[in-house]
This record gives sequence, structure tokens and C-alpha cells, in this order.
Amino acid sequence: MGAEALPRNNEIAAAAVSSHPLILGLQPAALVDHVAPVDWSLLEQIPGDRGGSMPVAIEELEHILEEVKAHKLPSPDELSPMKTMAGGSVANTIRGLSAGFGVSCGIIGACGDDEQGKLFVSNMSFSGVNLSRLRMKQGHTAQCICMVDESGNRTMRPCLSSAVKIQAGELTKEDFKGSKWLVLRYAIFNLDVIQAAIRIAKQEDLLVSLDLASFEMVRNFRPSLLQLLESGDIDLCFANEDEAMELLRGEQTSGPEAAAEFLARHCKWAVVTLGANGCVARHGKEIVRVPAIGESKATDATGAGDLFACGFLYGLVKGLSLEECCKAGACSGGSVIRALGGEVTPENWQWMYKQMQTKGLPLPDNRK
Repeated sequence: MGAEALPRNNEIAAAAVSSHPLILGLQPAALVDHVAPVDWSLLEQIPGDRGGSMPVAIEELEHILEEVKAHKLPSPDELSPMKTMAGGSVANTIRGLSAGFGVSCGIIGACGDDEQGKLFVSNMSFSGVNLSRLRMKQGHTAQCICMVDESGNRTMRPCLSSAVKIQAGELTKEDFKGSKWLVLRYAIFNLDVIQAAIRIAKQEDLLVSLDLASFEMVRNFRPSLLQLLESGDIDLCFANEDEAMELLRGEQTSGPEAAAEFLARHCKWAVVTLGANGCVARHGKEIVRVPAIGESKATDATGAGDLFACGFLYGLVKGLSLEECCKAGACSGGSVIRALGGEVTPENWQWMYKQMQTKGLPLPDNRK
């Protein structure tokens, strides 16, 4: 890497929507997703757990992309079955909060000066995200292939090794000043940047939200994760059912309620998402279980947890109750699984607003 940050280009400067966004997302490396429906036979040929996320080298990513073109499933409503868009868990959440909920958001990170970097900038700025904290550097932008099977489950193979990313020493107080929330995703290879961001965020009185990323990340790097949680600096934590199971490995108890209780020992709010079975959330002594909203069969589960986080965070900034935050999360999580990829379509935002109205939730001011 060793790339120097380039001067901010006009496209990035133009996306500086609000100088102090309410919610900031830290995604050290900008990422572009290639999302495609595939059949089972391809997934059986690819190394690693099906349904999980395992980093690959650029050669492997290119090989998988070629294989995907040969194994892709027909997608009736698309001219091209593969969708390419700005990706990454944090980007999905930040873009959703900005585009769907009208919450002022910004992203901290770095992108390459390649075609993928330009695509990331264009996609995020179109959604109204403040990119004034996104550094553009010479080099490659990270990519990820998301393969979606007939059941809507996704298998991800990210290529991050040669990608440019922001370093811990590049973060400044100015990046965080005036914001209220910092959204993070746990990743051992970004731990130094995550720790630096949390340290500055806490100095600037921001609340911190952490997503547990993947069951492999929790399984393989549990001690570092526990250290992060036990620091007391994480205010809100999201885990899915598989991540919760790994988190409780070796503990006396198991199950989503036990995982929510475990997380709530260290965080103000703890949420365990359960896919089609909704979610369990805890705040202090209060515990709620809320059912899922929308299709029981997902077209594509990519971004479901990221978009659930959108609705939940929207609820928190609106001052809603724990149950209402979960309902808002269920509405937004339900909206993204209706189409391919981690970006909600305009039609599905409208679907979400109708669901929110039915549930008696306050609608975003930006809805059209």
C-alpha cells in the first residue's frame, strides 16, 4: 500500500452534505460488491464455509467472478443478473440511514483511484452521504463477490489484501467533532483503526455501535472482541444468531436471549437478529422480542442485518422505545431482502414506509 492521500476530488467535496453528520460510519476500506444469484453447484466448488465470509486474493476473486458468470441463475426482473454497488456492512447502514431515513450521515475511510473507487463515491454521494472524510488514495479499492443461492442466503468472498485503507494515525478529532454516533463493524485486521476511532469518538462524546461482522470473525478472534466489549466503550451491539452462538461458545447458557443478556452486561443496548424469526433486544433490565416483517422467503439476505441497524438507529435518534426501535429495524431489514444486493430500491423504501405507518411508527421527513 503506502499510498499517499490525494487531494479531495470535486465529486467527494460536492458530497459534503452536512459538515457535522449526526451518524458517522467507519469503513477503513471502501468496498464494491458484486452480487449475483448462483446455483448450489458453484458454492460446493468454492473453498470455505457456505453462507460465511472468507477473504480471498485478487486472483481468486477474478476466478470466482468468471465462474459466477457461468453458474448464475436467471433473474427475471434484471437485464444483467449481476449487480455492482458500493458495499460493506457500514456503507450499507450509512447509505440506508441517509437515503431511506433522511438522517445526516458521513463515512470515514479510504478508496482507491480506480474505477471501483469512482463507483463507490458516485453511489454513496447519490444517496446523500457526506464523503468529506473519505480519503482517496493511489491504489485498488476493495471488492467482494456476494453469491446468493435459491433460498436467498449469501456466501461472501471479500478481497481486501491489496486494497487501500485508512490508517489509525490518519484519524483526527475533526473527523468526529459534532457527530452523535459512530457505527463500526468488528474486524481483526482493522482492530488498530477501530480502537483509535473509538478512543477519539469517546473524547468527542459520541455513542458507539458495533456489529459483530460474521460467525467466523467471532469464532476466530473472540478474545479481542471480548476485550473490546469489556472496555465499556461500546454502547450498542448487533449480532445475528450465528454470531451470538459463537459468542456464547464455552459459556453456561445459549440461545438468543442469553446472548442479548451477555452483550447487555457491557452495552446499553444489545440486539440479536434472528432472520425470519425477528429479533431479541435488551436495554438495561428491559427485554423485548419482535417478529420479522415482510417476506418469509428472502430474495437475497445480503444487507438484512445492516438495514435492520438503520431502522434501529433511526429509532434511537428519534427517541423511540426499545420495542419501537426493533419494529423500525424489522421494517428496514424487511425492505432490503425483497431485491438483490444491500441497497434498498426506491419501490422498497415506499414498501417500508407503509409498514412503518401500519405499525404506528413516525415516518422519516424525507419520504417522497
